[in-house]
Amino acid sequence: MGALDFWVIAIIIGFLLQAQLLVSQNLTCNPKDWTALQGFMGNLTPKLEGWTTNSSADCCNWEGITCDPLSSGRVIKLELSKTRLSGKLSDSLAGLDHLKTLNLSHNYLKDSLPLSLFHMPNLEQLDLSYNEFFGPIPESINLPSIQILEISSNSLNGSLPTHICVNSTQLRFLGLAVNYFSGNIIPGLGTCSSLKQLYLGMNHLTGGIAEDIFQLQNLNELGLQNNNFAGKLGPGIANLSNLVRLDISSNQFSGEIPDVFHHLQNFHYLVANSNQFSGRIPSSLSNSPTISLLNLGNNLFEGYIDLNCSAMVVLNSLNLGSNRFTGPLPDNLPSCRQLKNVNLARNNFSGQIPESFKEFQSLSYLSLSNSSLHNVSSALHILQQCRNLTTLVLTSNFPDETLPDDPDLHFEKLKVLVIADCRLKGSIPRWLRNITALQLLDLSWNYLTGIIPPWFGSYRDLFYLDLSNNSFTGGIPKSLTELQSLIDGNISLEEPSPDFPFFMRRNEHGRGLQYNQVWRFPPTLELGHNFLSGPIWPEFGNLKKLHVFDLKFNNLSGPVAENLSGMISLEIMDLSHNGLSGTIPSSLQSLSFLSLFNVAYNQLYGRIPSGAQFSTFPNSSFEGNNLCSDHLFIRCEDNTAEDGPQSPTRSGRNKDPIIGLDVGIIFGIAYFIGLTISIVLSFKYIIVLKCSSKRNKKNLLV
Repeated sequence: MGALDFWVIAIIIGFLLQAQLLVSQNLTCNPKDWTALQGFMGNLTPKLEGWTTNSSADCCNWEGITCDPLSSGRVIKLELSKTRLSGKLSDSLAGLDHLKTLNLSHNYLKDSLPLSLFHMPNLEQLDLSYNEFFGPIPESINLPSIQILEISSNSLNGSLPTHICVNSTQLRFLGLAVNYFSGNIIPGLGTCSSLKQLYLGMNHLTGGIAEDIFQLQNLNELGLQNNNFAGKLGPGIANLSNLVRLDISSNQFSGEIPDVFHHLQNFHYLVANSNQFSGRIPSSLSNSPTISLLNLGNNLFEGYIDLNCSAMVVLNSLNLGSNRFTGPLPDNLPSCRQLKNVNLARNNFSGQIPESFKEFQSLSYLSLSNSSLHNVSSALHILQQCRNLTTLVLTSNFPDETLPDDPDLHFEKLKVLVIADCRLKGSIPRWLRNITALQLLDLSWNYLTGIIPPWFGSYRDLFYLDLSNNSFTGGIPKSLTELQSLIDGNISLEEPSPDFPFFMRRNEHGRGLQYNQVWRFPPTLELGHNFLSGPIWPEFGNLKKLHVFDLKFNNLSGPVAENLSGMISLEIMDLSHNGLSGTIPSSLQSLSFLSLFNVAYNQLYGRIPSGAQFSTFPNSSFEGNNLCSDHLFIRCEDNTAEDGPQSPTRSGRNKDPIIGLDVGIIFGIAYFIGLTISIVLSFKYIIVLKCSSKRNKKNLLV
C-alpha cells in the first residue's frame, strides 16, 4: 500500500468517526439557531408538527430543518413549502447565520419583507414565491452568496430592485414575476454577470428594455410578458448570445422586429404575441434552423406568409393568428417536418385549404377560424388525411355552405372539433359517429336542422357539447344522460405548449376568455336556442361532473325533476324561456356551486326555495312564472300551497271593495277579450324575438 493510499483511507475514516461522534452525542442545534427558530415560529400559524419550545429539544430533527454535522449542528436549510403557514416573517431569521437554503413558497405569509432577510451572508437560495407579501423590496441588500432568488407571485410593489446585483455577483436565477413592480427598469441588472434566468413578467413595468440587460452574456431565459413596455425592440437582443427563450408577449412593443436572430445559435422559443409589431416576419426567424416555437399572434404583421420549411427543421409550434396576413394559406407548411401546432386564425386569407395539407402528417393542432375560407367539403376531405390531427378549429368560415354528410369521412384521432358560426346548412352528419375519441364538439351558431341523434350518448370521452343557436327539433336524446365523462369526469387530452392558445370563449357580453388548454373548459351541455321539445330527463342528475347545463329558448315541457340535484358540480343551470310546469324542487338547494340559475318565462308556480344560494339569485331568474318568495318582488301568501298553481300577489293589500256582479261581468268580458288579443300578439312577438335573438348573441369558440 502506498503512502498516498494510506492518507486517503485515514481521511475517510476520520470523517466517518466525526459523523459517528456527532450522532452518538445527539447534539441539539446551536443555541443561536434555536433562538432564531423560536422567534420565527412565534409569528406563524399553524404550529408545526414536532416543533417545540423545549430548549433541550434537538431542532435538527424538526420538520423542514437540515443541520450540517460538520459545523457543530448549525442549521443550513429551512424548507417549509406548501405547509399552509400564515403570519409574517420575523427579523429573528437573521440569527440563522449559517443558513444556505430558505424555502417558504406556496404559503399564506404576508406583511412586508424584513430587512434582515436581505443581509444573510451565507444564503444561497431564497424562495418566497406564492405568498401574500406586500410593499417594496428593502433598499439595502447584501446577499453575497445568493444564487437563486425567487419571490414571484406576491403583491410586492415599488421600483424593480435592480440594486440587488451590486453585491450578488453569483446570482443565477432572479424571479420577480407576478407582482406590482412599476416604472422603468433602472439600470443595474447588467452587473449580475452570472444571471441565466430573469423573470419580470406580469408587473406594471414601463418604458423599454434596459440596455444593460443586453450585457448578460450568460442569460438563457428572459421573461418580460404582461407589462406595459413600449417602443421598438432594440437590436441589442443579438448580444444575448446564449439566449434560448424570450417572452415579451402582452406589451405595447411596436415597429418591426429586428432581423438579428441569426446571431443567437441556441435560440428556440420566441413568444411575442399581443403587441403592435408590424411589417414582415424577419428573415432570421423565417429561416431559423433552431426555432422550435414561434408565437407572433395578435400583432399587425402583413403580407404573405413566407417560411423556409427546408431550413426550419425543428419548428414545432407556429402561431401567426390575429394579424393582417393575406393571400392563400401557405401550401409549404407540410414541409416543416416537425410542425405539430398551427394557428393561422383571424387573418385575411383567401381561397381554400391547399391539397398539400393531405401530406401534413406531423400536424396535431390546427386553428383556421375567421380566415375567409370556402369549400367546407374539400377542407374536411383534405384534413382527414392528417392522421395525427387531434384538434381542428374552423369557426367563422364557409358561409351558407352545407355541412357534408359523407359517411366515409373519418378522423382517426380527432378529439376537438369546432365548426361554429359558419351559417352551415344540413343536419348532424353521420361521419361524426366515427370520431370515437371526441371530447369537445362545438357546432353552435349554424342553420342545422333535424334531430339530435341518440348515438351522441355513445361518446365515452365527450365532456363539452355545444349545439346551441341552430334549428334542431324533436326531443333531447335520453342517451345524453349516459355520457361517461360527465359521470366520472376522467378527461385526458394531450395539450400543445402553454404558450400556444387555441381557443377564445366568447360570452354574450362580447368579452373573451382565453383557454390555452382544452381540459380547462368547463364540462358543458349547451342546447339552447333551438326548437327542442319534450321533457328534461330526470336522469340528467347522473351527470355529477357537469358544470354548465343550458337549455334556454326551446319548447321543453314537463316538470323540473328533483333528481337534477344529482348534478353536484353544476355552476350554471339555465332553463328559461320554455314551457316547464310544476314547482322548483327544493332539492336544488343542495347544488352548492350553483352561481347562475334561471327559470324565467316558463309555467312554474309555488314558492321559490329560499335556502342556500337561492336567496342570492335576482328577480329576473324567476319572472314570467307564477312563483312567489318572501325574499323577492312577489310575496307569498300564508296559505300558498306547494301542490298546485297559485296566483302570486305583490306585497300590499287590495284597495277596492267587492265590485257588483254586473260590473264584474262587464270587466270580465273585457278582460277576456283583451287577454285573447294579448296572447295572440305576444305569441307572434315571441316567435319573432326568438328568431332574431338567436343571431344577436354570440357564445362560441373561435
